[in-house]
Amino acid sequence: MPPTRKPGDNLLAHNRRARYEYSIVETLEAGIELTGTEVKSLRTGRIQLRDGYVRIENGQAWLMQVNIASYQQGNRNNPEPERRRRLLLHKREIEYLDGRVRTQGLTIIPLKLYLVRNRVKVEIGLARGKKLWDKRQDVAKRDAERDMERAIKH
Repeated sequence: MPPTRKPGDNLLAHNRRARYEYSIVETLEAGIELTGTEVKSLRTGRIQLRDGYVRIENGQAWLMQVNIASYQQGNRNNPEPERRRRLLLHKREIEYLDGRVRTQGLTIIPLKLYLVRNRVKVEIGLARGKKLWDKRQDVAKRDAERDMERAIKH
């Protein structure tokens, strides 16, 4: 189930390409381990989720290939922009995700990054890659719905 959103929660980043490239089977909310300058950089919107994915290693979930740009007013201790970041999940959730990835060949990708009561959360999704014809079907379906809405409106 998608996490419940409150009016005061801020959306920091949204992976719009994910729903085009993948069909999302299930979503989960996870915390993310960040440094202070990374959070400041996130609040200015300097993040890219497009190429990101989650890898399970040694019983821990790691967010890989997510670019959080260095904070402009930071010092030389700014972390690397594309370093791997640990996701904060319960052990049972990590084992569940690992099992689904191993048995069903799914991928775990980040969908959204947002603030919940000043804590950075990431919505991750278990996803299955789409083929080219799946993408074409989705585009055709969306166009047909748009045309029906226009016809009803007029």
